[in-house]
Amino acid sequence: MKFIFAPWRIEYIRAPKGEGCFLCDLPKQNKDEDNLILCRGKNCFVIMNNYPYNPGHLMVAPYRHVGELESLSQEELLELMILAQNMVSLLKRVMKPDGFNLGFNFGRVAGAGVEDHIHLHIVPRWNGDTNFMPVIADIKVVPQAVKETYHALKEALSSCCQ
Repeated sequence: MKFIFAPWRIEYIRAPKGEGCFLCDLPKQNKDEDNLILCRGKNCFVIMNNYPYNPGHLMVAPYRHVGELESLSQEELLELMILAQNMVSLLKRVMKPDGFNLGFNFGRVAGAGVEDHIHLHIVPRWNGDTNFMPVIADIKVVPQAVKETYHALKEALSSCCQ
């Protein structure tokens, strides 16, 4: 039997599951810390992934409910990429990763958990972050709580979203 201790997940497990799109709903609540919204722009925002592949896993999304890359306005597309660029710089400064994976997943077959609201994943990577646990035991260990990462990034965040 395999046990991995992840006490921060109990909040999600116990929370009522709502209908709708969390990428539309959470920014409207104006509870950025509770909802892990790290940064807001005019057309797009940055939210932490509550089920991160690695610490610092962020998502950049437009406020508008859009599922296709070609449906983004030029303003949304430009701001999305500028926010991504700023977040990569922030993550480099605060978390000092060895590299990054950035990507979109379009369609369920491509791994999209949210198919109809486009979002760009930013995943910091470190040498050795794929170790024996996922390879042999089929278990991924995320060594830092999401809220702890949020506070570290928020504290270091300067004017990238102004």
